[in-house]
Amino acid sequence: MERQLTCIVCPMGCALSVQLEDGKVVNVSGNTCPRGKIYAENECTHPVRTVTTTVRTACGQMLPVKTLKPIAKEQVKKAMEIINKAVVVLPISVGDVIIEDVFGSPLVAAKSMG
Repeated sequence: MERQLTCIVCPMGCALSVQLEDGKVVNVSGNTCPRGKIYAENECTHPVRTVTTTVRTACGQMLPVKTLKPIAKEQVKKAMEIINKAVVVLPISVGDVIIEDVFGSPLVAAKSMG
């Protein structure tokens, strides 16, 4: 089986061709750097995403937040269910932890609000 991907690691956006056999990557072509090969292998075998969203504050504003580490793509919907229940009391500083563990990653404030 062959998958076509566009690398998102850097602005070059290399067109990657990934050969798979029995769910395993056997060849990656089209990448101009080693990071493209790593991206393709991960995307085909265990895709992850950094979740970037907002949470409500007690005063009604929306606070931008993100996971510090990428989480498994299949967990994003459940992560959003958890995140959507959070309510933050201001003031808050960038980097403050909003939720300790969202599928293996802390959720942190991406902006200071006061």
